[in-house]
Amino acid sequence: MNVKKFHTGYYDANSYLVNGKVLIDTGINTNALITEIEKNIDIQNLELIILTHCHYDHSASAETISKKSGASIAIHKNDVEGLHHNEASAAAAFDSKAPSFVPDVLLDDGENISIGNGEHLEIIHTPGHTPGGICLYEPVSKSLFSGDTVFPQGSIGRTDFIGGNSAKISESIYKLTQLDVRTMYPGHGEPTSDNVKRQIELSYRMAKSIFKII
Repeated sequence: MNVKKFHTGYYDANSYLVNGKVLIDTGINTNALITEIEKNIDIQNLELIILTHCHYDHSASAETISKKSGASIAIHKNDVEGLHHNEASAAAAFDSKAPSFVPDVLLDDGENISIGNGEHLEIIHTPGHTPGGICLYEPVSKSLFSGDTVFPQGSIGRTDFIGGNSAKISESIYKLTQLDVRTMYPGHGEPTSDNVKRQIELSYRMAKSIFKII
């Protein structure tokens, strides 16, 4: 699997170009991201934009990139409402308005998205940071695009936004501990291949400790 990471601004989420055809998350700095994409591919070859959740720092540039490339936009069905809500999308925190575009594809847990080369992304519903947050797992390369559910070194996603739920994010992280992960591509920070399973287990222990879950 070929992965290109883009990070175009301090407050931006990471964006990942996968196999030259799928973009995971888009951040806020639209023009800068388009420039980075076009350094790697003809943007017309982009087929799908997958949003790991509805927050503005992951979704703000999606509509413009979709229109420029012709790519469809996908998000979990439980995050559509939040996507269009100024507070639930966290757009208000950026002094902006929530996106108004209508996603082309509504995702559900367990679905698979082919990305070529005999590889696919499995949709793993991981609510807690948002109601429709997802992670994406590619089993051939054992790669996990973890959105804002878990981060390296035992960090976890916030649950104090609208739609956040501490019990659910703990359950979601436990689900991720069951995967065989070689590389984690987080929504913020640097990817890691350093004993990732242990790092996710540490995130689960951290969640249980913070949220007092037995």
